[in-house]
Amino acid sequence: MQSTMFGKDPRELVAVFVGGGIGALARAGLGEALATRPGEWPWATFIVNLVAAFVLGYATTLLLERLPPSRFRRPFVGTGVCGGLSTFSTMQVEVVRLFQDGAWAVATAYVIASIVLGLVIMQLASVLARRIGSAW
Repeated sequence: MQSTMFGKDPRELVAVFVGGGIGALARAGLGEALATRPGEWPWATFIVNLVAAFVLGYATTLLLERLPPSRFRRPFVGTGVCGGLSTFSTMQVEVVRLFQDGAWAVATAYVIASIVLGLVIMQLASVLARRIGSAW
């Protein structure tokens, strides 16, 4: 195995970089398409975080339980694509802004829905991956 100063195979770092670029571009595109006004539900971040939870739950289950070991799939999909797509920090900023705009109910519902639905979707994706198997 090749090693860098970070202890990773450089090909793994490339997988993370490429996956992260794909995820970040998808998030930016959806953010542009679903721009919101102050006090409104932040749909773009909500959707990308739920999509990333689904992809992560599905892919992690397949990668750990169904597919042969690969050094590059998990860094590409998990750390790269899902890491670039999802954004906890943006969610936090949006919650603060909603509170500042006086949209307390929206902010509270947004936090609860993001966390609860994210966990539920991740679990459902994992169950689905076990049922479907390694179709991809």
